Amino acid sequence: MEFNPSRLVLARKRRGLSKALLSEKSKVSNRSLGYYESGQITPSDETIQSLSETLQFPTSFFFESGVDEIECDSASFRSLSSMTASLRDTALASGTLAVSLENWISGQFDLPKLNLPKLNNLDPETSAEILRVEWGIGQRPIRNIMHLAEANGIRVFSLPIDSASVDAFSVWHNKTPFIFLNPMKSGERGRMDVGHETGHLCMHRKGIPRSRQAELEADRFASAFLMPAKDVLANVPRNLTLNTIQKLKKRYKVSAIALVVRLRHLDVLTEWQYRSFCIELSQTGQRKKEKNGIPREDSQVLGKVFGVLRSEGISRNSIARKLCITPTELNSLIAGLIMSAVPERSDNNEFLDKSSEFPDKPKLTLVPAFDKQD
Repeated sequence: MEFNPSRLVLARKRRGLSKALLSEKSKVSNRSLGYYESGQITPSDETIQSLSETLQFPTSFFFESGVDEIECDSASFRSLSSMTASLRDTALASGTLAVSLENWISGQFDLPKLNLPKLNNLDPETSAEILRVEWGIGQRPIRNIMHLAEANGIRVFSLPIDSASVDAFSVWHNKTPFIFLNPMKSGERGRMDVGHETGHLCMHRKGIPRSRQAELEADRFASAFLMPAKDVLANVPRNLTLNTIQKLKKRYKVSAIALVVRLRHLDVLTEWQYRSFCIELSQTGQRKKEKNGIPREDSQVLGKVFGVLRSEGISRNSIARKLCITPTELNSLIAGLIMSAVPERSDNNEFLDKSSEFPDKPKLTLVPAFDKQD
């Protein structure tokens, strides 16, 4: 195999480094890096080793075939104008690596089929109602929205960026919908993020517009999807206080402020009541940290996949070697999504090419992701 310059670019972006910073850290001249990344010159073995150590990718990573990178224009970044180029490139590069992992997994398992209707040109409330009908959940509260999304063909991975300021994003890539979540967000925020990105994937399927209006539409979709109007109106008490808000939010597993916003949209609250609740939540610190918060949701698909692989003697370390990345990199793509995303013991014989291990592709059976009460 020949050295692949696009892999060097991907690795550099994944680490959030400019060519100048990589030059400084690796002791390779900036001009030489430009030649290497353009493919004009092939680096020596010694240089490749230096770049490998600096970028924390195995040398084999740079000799694999090209990768189908996620393009910035196709991703649903919410605040692209305020994001640094480094954070944007890091997010896109990690997403590209997650796509490679998904390609490997889909080659081993029969994953849930896609069931995501096109809802372009429909308002968020109507879109949420249609998707609930399409997914067969009616007006019931959703116990685990991540499980529900996965059961209908959406692939979910972590966004390994050490910053709570970076939001989730979604993308259609090779006709497959992906959602990338920041594991540093709260459980309530994580649920809203999945709803928000699902809204983008449904309503903005022809291309994700970067506008305040598009983000508001995705917000309204998430709110309506997690808190269906008929169910909310049937369960909201007459005399609303902050205590009753705290009790009602548990039904939908959302934050208090998200429920207050939804109640205002449904005209349950007047503008004065809405503002009063917002002030009270701010004064009590509940807009920054949720009172009696819920744990983050996990991934049922990844949990089952890695459970089966583990039972077959295929460790995450061996999968990482198959993908030519480090175990740490692999773990970062599933961080917070499965309990097994922790270091494993390694041994010298653990890497086995088991591409034919599952000739019939095990089919994953997923449990319902909504509460059974009406």
